[in-house]
Amino acid sequence: MRRIPVWLYAPAAVGVAFILIGPVALVVRMPWQDFVASVTSQESLDALRLAVVTALTSTSLCLLFGVPMAVVFARSDGIVVRVIRALVLLPLVLPPVVGGLALIYALGRNGVVGQYLDDAGITIAFTTTAVILAQTFVALPFLVISVEGALRSTDGEFEQVAATLGAGPTRTLWKVTLPLVIPSLLAGTVLAFARALGEFGATITFAGNLPGTTQTAPLRIYLDAINDPAQALPLALVLMVVALVVVVAVHLRPSGTAAT
Repeated sequence: MRRIPVWLYAPAAVGVAFILIGPVALVVRMPWQDFVASVTSQESLDALRLAVVTALTSTSLCLLFGVPMAVVFARSDGIVVRVIRALVLLPLVLPPVVGGLALIYALGRNGVVGQYLDDAGITIAFTTTAVILAQTFVALPFLVISVEGALRSTDGEFEQVAATLGAGPTRTLWKVTLPLVIPSLLAGTVLAFARALGEFGATITFAGNLPGTTQTAPLRIYLDAINDPAQALPLALVLMVVALVVVVAVHLRPSGTAAT
């Protein structure tokens, strides 16, 4: 183990305490006598079910579009690609509410694209589809940046060997490139799922908070917190445990394929 200055432990400990005090307080103040009844209530189960189903769907969309984007970004270095990459990663730093507002003006009934969809009888805003699109919007960059970082760190020698042996670009992609980054691909998928599962701001702005239709677990927690903060704790703990499992799973993946 490399030596580090002893004084660093003090601010590090304060930082750790700051992060942990919230989850610990949540556990301490948890109304355990009502925990099971709360998380198994019909409202909570509906919100959890919708959150999981939409998160799985949005994660599938992230895989469908994110992996090709990551490959293009990792293997291209033109100025146009750099600008597009910056725009694609914008949701990482963009306030989710702003993202939801952008989706409203893009795909809402009077949106730039949504008005034509509405004329065709297709309504997106304030539907379950809107939940999926909002989750995809905020989760997609997590998958892209994980896979892209792994692709940039891989040795291109294997791809060159495959090409000299007669493998075409598509075969090389499936047989050589992607297998090399499987750990990072899995990590990015898990992160995207977790981000989608916990999405709130873009969802409530673009999809609303309609029980059974657009009310996911985070939105249910928000509603409970307004009416009775203690009532929101059980479902909040469930999501916190899911987030903890995700963090542990990502950090226990094989080394050498860390995402950037």
